[in-house]
Amino acid sequence: MTENISASKVKNLRDATGAGMMEAKAALVEAGGDGEKAREILRKKGQLKAGKKAVRTTKQGIIDSYIHGGGRVGVLLEVNSETDFVARNEEFRKLVHELALHIAAANPLYVSKDDVPAGILDKEKEIYAAAAKADGKPAPVVEKIVAGRIEKYYEETCLLEQPFVKDGDITVQELINQKIAVIGENIQVRRFARYVLGE
Repeated sequence: MTENISASKVKNLRDATGAGMMEAKAALVEAGGDGEKAREILRKKGQLKAGKKAVRTTKQGIIDSYIHGGGRVGVLLEVNSETDFVARNEEFRKLVHELALHIAAANPLYVSKDDVPAGILDKEKEIYAAAAKADGKPAPVVEKIVAGRIEKYYEETCLLEQPFVKDGDITVQELINQKIAVIGENIQVRRFARYVLGE
C-alpha cells in the first residue's frame, strides 16, 4: 500500500494538519490512502500528545491583537507556552493570531467550561428545564434535554468548545491540540477581551 501514497497526498495532509512528513505518510498508510481517515488518525494522535503535555506549566507566551471591520471590532488575547523559545516560534504566533481572528468572528464569552459562572449555568438549566416541562416532557427526558442544551450552550459561548471558524470540523481545542502535537509544548489560552465599537 505504501507505493500508492503519492507525495502530493502527503503534502496535502501536512498542509491541512501541520503534521510532519513521516507522521503524515504513516497516517496515510494506516488509513489505506484515505485522506479523511488519515486526518482523523492524526487528530486522535494529537489529542493523545496534547493530553500528556496538558499538566506542564505555561509561563511564557505572547499577547496578540486583532482589529476587524475598519476598527469596529478588536480583540486582545493572551496565549501561554512553556518556553520563550516557543513563544517566538512562527507556528505558535500564527496560531495565536488565528485564535484572535476566531474570537472576533465567533464572539465567545468564556475561555472554557470551567470559566462559566455557576449562577449563569444554574439560570440556563432552569430556563431549559422550564421549557421542557411546559412541553409536557417527563422528568428523565427533561434531564436529558437540559444536559444537551447545556452542551450546546458551552459550544456557543466557550472559546475552546466552539467549532473553529476556518474549519468547522474541529473545535478550537482540537486546533490547539494539533499545534501542541507539532510544536511539542503545552499551549494554553489564558484570557481574552473582545471590544465592539459603541458597546
